[in-house]
Amino acid sequence: MGKIPVILIFDVGKTNKKILLYNEQYNVVHEENKQFSEMQAEDGFPCEDVNALTAWVKSSFISLSKNERFEIKAVNFSAYGASFVYLDEKGNVFLPLYNYLTPYPQDLQKKFYAKYGDENLFAKRTASPVLGNLNSGMQLYRLKYEKPDTFSKIKYALHLPQYLSYILCGKTSTDITSIGCHTALWDFENDEYHQWVKQEGILEKFSPVKNSSTIAGFTESRTPVGIGLHDSSSALIPYLSSFTDPFVLISTGTWSISLNPFNHSPLSDDELKQDCLCYLSFEGKPVKASRLFAGQEHDEQLKRLSTHFNTDPDYFKNVKYDVELKNKLRIEMETRSSQNKFEIGQFIFDKRDLGVYKNFEEAYHQLIADIIKLQVQSTSLVLKGTSVKKIFVDGGFSQNYIYMQMLTESFPEIEIFAASIPQASALGAALVFHQHWNRKELPMKIIDLKLYSIKKGTVL
Repeated sequence: MGKIPVILIFDVGKTNKKILLYNEQYNVVHEENKQFSEMQAEDGFPCEDVNALTAWVKSSFISLSKNERFEIKAVNFSAYGASFVYLDEKGNVFLPLYNYLTPYPQDLQKKFYAKYGDENLFAKRTASPVLGNLNSGMQLYRLKYEKPDTFSKIKYALHLPQYLSYILCGKTSTDITSIGCHTALWDFENDEYHQWVKQEGILEKFSPVKNSSTIAGFTESRTPVGIGLHDSSSALIPYLSSFTDPFVLISTGTWSISLNPFNHSPLSDDELKQDCLCYLSFEGKPVKASRLFAGQEHDEQLKRLSTHFNTDPDYFKNVKYDVELKNKLRIEMETRSSQNKFEIGQFIFDKRDLGVYKNFEEAYHQLIADIIKLQVQSTSLVLKGTSVKKIFVDGGFSQNYIYMQMLTESFPEIEIFAASIPQASALGAALVFHQHWNRKELPMKIIDLKLYSIKKGTVL
């Protein structure tokens, strides 16, 4: 029996690193998961261990290339954004992969906006709220002024997806989806790098921008290698390939990101203040998005609940949805917090007294209700002014029945679907590279959907 032709995808999240092999029908035929301990950068903050990550990519490719079951026809990557890997003149990594959650120096930020304009106007132009190190371009600006000698040694600054590609093919690339994710680098009005990037001598640190479906280079065994994509933009690709009617995708993981590729209205001041932004799709088109740190909040509060109620970390997976309990908590919550307005991104469950809840089930319903209230506000930002009648949820929360049911009840006029895709961001990276490895037609159905019903409280 011959080897199975496959495309190898490295899907690198901040917490979980995954390897997926897709066959020609885009079914997952092999999957591996890996987690790495963080290291500490010289600034004292934890960061990705780029050396361990590099070794893992190399060794995994070698190992899978020797696997008798599979023939690797191509390789591509999806990875989190707002993170640079810096190469010196010899092409070696010589700086840490700095953590985008590291606080940004206020004096330097003030200096930047004093030179390049009002924060709100700049944010509108770059479709990026002022986010400090989450605006990855600001990381280079910081290096230039805090460590000028180090900055001068940077030959290439590669966003993480493009660095992963570089590991296997040795070629540097720049991808539009990585530039277009709250980097403060791209001028969305003029569809080019913002003027500050040129003035500060940062543009020369970047390789030319290539199409997302381009072959970056080849491995030593002549396997074509993609340039990699930002994971949120990559996660949209299976949906854009499958649906033409307007929809919103809530891609859930550490962040819950609501993406509306059918909303092309300019960002307002209010939207920017509420963490709304624009991504660039793999086709270079603006995608209005809003972000919520919901997955992180869920995981942190689960630890608190497990400790308080002395339960197993996975106990929440067995909790059944109780609509009467949810309604009771909603009434009590509205009574207790009638004077307190929820603001986008401001979670309140960590301030709740767990002693008022009878058991884990009751407290967990409250946690999800708190998250959903913010999720609705966040998603509504990108729904505004569009004719969207469908919301797809993928990632971790799509498997959470309580979350899905509460979301359905919160959007009674919109159909809510749990989308089952074996890693949407990884699948997107595979699909965009289709022409370079797969001679078969794209399958008609690549997404399994489950419609949630507000009337029956069940999945249809």
